[in-house]
Amino acid sequence: MNPTPVVFIHGAWLHASSWESWNERFSSFGFAVSAPGWPGEPATVSEARRHPETIQELGLDALTDHYARIVRSFDTPPVIVGHSVGGLIAQHLLGTNAGRAAVAIAPAPVDHATAPAPGEPWPVSMDAGKFRRLFANAVTEQESAELFERHAVPGPRRLLAELGHGGAVRHPRAVVNHGNTGRGPLLLISGQEDRLVPDHVTRAVYKLYGDSTATSSLKQFPDRAHSLVVDSGWRAVADHVLVWLAERGVRAASSRW
Repeated sequence: MNPTPVVFIHGAWLHASSWESWNERFSSFGFAVSAPGWPGEPATVSEARRHPETIQELGLDALTDHYARIVRSFDTPPVIVGHSVGGLIAQHLLGTNAGRAAVAIAPAPVDHATAPAPGEPWPVSMDAGKFRRLFANAVTEQESAELFERHAVPGPRRLLAELGHGGAVRHPRAVVNHGNTGRGPLLLISGQEDRLVPDHVTRAVYKLYGDSTATSSLKQFPDRAHSLVVDSGWRAVADHVLVWLAERGVRAASSRW
């Protein structure tokens, strides 16, 4: 039997390499992991900082289509794990029956019912101070600075506007098919100290799935912020995902569970 594939999709302000620890953890349990970068994304964090123009005009259409092609290229439907904007895309793809299961971690808001209120737009680029205030507010100042240096990259201006921040008109693809009863199981995860995607937004998304008979779960992590996939508490989140998958019969070919 071939190993169950897992596709990781990162969000804005993080590089694809931010999944490195998750790759190792899931691989150790026998999953075939993949963390493909965004279209045009430079190979390293330092290069992405030097050349932010490579993804400035990347929009939600191109990003979603990019991952749809990747997910549909597997012989076995993969598990899709996304953070932030990646969590929105993971839900969208699951709603089109492209994956076996999906995990949306602090997902960017979907549909108009959970759209962000008009106000200060998400910043295209973060300095260490903004990263600490908005992204890594639940860890120490020293850890935040280390996370910023290791993982933070500029985001795409076009994509952030299409998500509706700052009062911009949301892109039609910032929606999901939450009524699909034939989709695979979905796990939504929030950090209760998240300032970018507040816990109440993720809870509102969870309620959208309430009328579907397909499996939907919600896990709220107290004292965690938007950095919960990369900070020192990442393993608790990853292990919760592994247990949740195993409980729903989604295991690697040679599982340790």
